[in-house]
Amino acid sequence: MKALIGLLLLLVFGHGVSSLLHSMQFFYTASSGLSTFPEFVVVGMVDGVQMVHYDSNSKRAVPKHDAADQLYRDHPGDLEGDTGGFQADQQAFKANIGIAKQRFNQTGGTHMVQWMVGCEWDDEDDSTDGYNQHGYDGEDFISLDLKTLTWVAPVDEACATKRRWDGDRARNQYWKNYFTKECVDWLKKLLSYGKSTLLRTDRPRVSLLQRSPSSPVVCHATGFFPDRVVVFWKRDGQELQEQVDHGEVLPNHDGTFQVSVDLNLKAVPQEDWGRYECVVQLRGIEDISTPLDPPLIRTNGGKSGITVPIIIGFVVLLLAAAAAAAVGVLLYKKRNDSHKQHKPVDSHKRPISVGSSDTSSENTEVQNLDPEARLLTEGRS
Repeated sequence: MKALIGLLLLLVFGHGVSSLLHSMQFFYTASSGLSTFPEFVVVGMVDGVQMVHYDSNSKRAVPKHDAADQLYRDHPGDLEGDTGGFQADQQAFKANIGIAKQRFNQTGGTHMVQWMVGCEWDDEDDSTDGYNQHGYDGEDFISLDLKTLTWVAPVDEACATKRRWDGDRARNQYWKNYFTKECVDWLKKLLSYGKSTLLRTDRPRVSLLQRSPSSPVVCHATGFFPDRVVVFWKRDGQELQEQVDHGEVLPNHDGTFQVSVDLNLKAVPQEDWGRYECVVQLRGIEDISTPLDPPLIRTNGGKSGITVPIIIGFVVLLLAAAAAAAVGVLLYKKRNDSHKQHKPVDSHKRPISVGSSDTSSENTEVQNLDPEARLLTEGRS
């Protein structure tokens, strides 16, 4: 999980906004022992925007964006096919939790199997990348190293899976082709369908916030799109590596994003505050620089009435409106399947599961979900 969070922070805060890294991701989550959360949730996203949603309560694949609506209109029958595919995945994932509990010698309790799979495309140099990461109870279980086409098992319980998957060279080569070609092709198609919204640029609004005189000063940027913004503090024209705390990019209710970067000024006399400035970078607009000037800082006691807790409020809104997406975005997704015979995969769809689980054998393995070439799932034969 730490590796994933580090990757996300690098994507969000790493410098160089001349190119834009587009992504298509799928988050699968199966859980047991959580009465207030669906047993199975699938969320498909493009550039951090939800495209499709399925959960075990509704048992329906639901498009969540105009681009997905258009894709379904252009491919009649796919919505029903996707629904059937997700329903089959739901049964496989339910068995996966039982297999994982066997692997970890567990009986009851609350458990979660997760899987995150997706591709990335840089629209400037046309480079591509992908990731296939599995987790159990919020911890890394196994992931694919695309450079070597081998699997990395950080825990002993995943070693049997690693041996089996490393030996399936045809399957690993297929993953490479999916991440570098098929997934990217359909990512581009969805970006084309939704170009009026997915490829737009919304200028951020930047504020300096401070809860109390002893609190950090928060550089808060909100209302921007896309989500790949760079926010950092400078002192005397040089970027600060210390004294700063980067927050996560969070969605707003209107489809835009927000992010905050804290600056710790405990050891800095106020007469030196003029040496500091917050810089916000977003491709397509000029850098926005905001000097650390006390009259510009909004506090709990200030006239503006704007407070840092509004950021927390957005998080609560997000969790209430899309709990499934919140779980998927922050954690690795992993599913623990048995290793069974592969069914043929259709050449134009997104990840679908194959095979069934067999909890009676010690040789049961986590089974890869087969990726298909597009965002949405095809029904199986």
